[in-house]
Amino acid sequence: MSTHEGGDGVSQLVTGEAVVLQVRIARMPTRALACAIDVILQGIVLVVLISLLAGFLIGGQASEALAVALIFIVVLLVAVGYRVVMETLTRGRTLGKMVLGLKVVRDDGSSIRFRHALVRTLFWFFVDFAPWFAACPGIVASLMNKQGKRIGDMVSGTVVIRERHQPMASPPLFVPGHLVQWAQSLELSRLSDALANASRDYLARYTELQPDARTTLGDALATRVAAVTAPVPPIPLIAPAYLSAVLAERRRRELNRLATRRPVHTGPFARSYAVPPGPFAPPSPYGILPPPPVPGPFAPPPVTTPRPALLNPQGWAAPGSNEA
Repeated sequence: MSTHEGGDGVSQLVTGEAVVLQVRIARMPTRALACAIDVILQGIVLVVLISLLAGFLIGGQASEALAVALIFIVVLLVAVGYRVVMETLTRGRTLGKMVLGLKVVRDDGSSIRFRHALVRTLFWFFVDFAPWFAACPGIVASLMNKQGKRIGDMVSGTVVIRERHQPMASPPLFVPGHLVQWAQSLELSRLSDALANASRDYLARYTELQPDARTTLGDALATRVAAVTAPVPPIPLIAPAYLSAVLAERRRRELNRLATRRPVHTGPFARSYAVPPGPFAPPSPYGILPPPPVPGPFAPPPVTTPRPALLNPQGWAAPGSNEA
């Protein structure tokens, strides 16, 4: 996993599968406000529990040592148990984080587990904001760290981010008209679902990436896809165009396979699954193809216009291509 820091507090978390997660790091003021909300809620719960416990102890004539021990246990359970339970059950959120739209994730962008929540909470209580330290080490570490990590985050391998509630749109996939024959001849049996999904996520987030990360990740994914597919493109292609063509052909074959597996009904009430041609027919994965020639002695020859934007003689070409 690698991390790229962008502007306006935006950071890019890159997973081992080369999937880019562009996130916005939560800064100290927002985290402090979320922490304040949690502390207020914990304080209310403590007041209620200690009041009930005090009434029980006074009525039962309990010893002072027992009362102190029980109160300490209650404080520890509320202060530590609340954060551990909430962040484990909600995958990185407390009530304060929910209000402000924050979430704790691992350094690779995945959800945290019980061990991460436990380590973060123990360091929060005993190190980062412990009352026996003259200064708060957690605040100092957060201000000095580019991702705003306190000591508990550094040890547990986590980071607090601001959740983005923007659904990721499906990327448009197509095969240029002059590459249709090559796409139909592709051998895609070795292309795994994980690699295909990683390529699809890259195309969906293409416009959100920084130029350097966009080129590096695209070339890496294109190289991995070219290693498990054949033949190589007949002309050099930039990485996004190559990945789009491969995924479009893969999707076309999946749709055809699903169509052939549909049950066939017979009888007067049989339902037709054929899609009639017309303006509402689904688009072809090969883009806009030239119309067929008109039969006759004066029919004009078909004209295929290549897409110059997809040609990049100096850019990426599949390994083994003679055109590169």
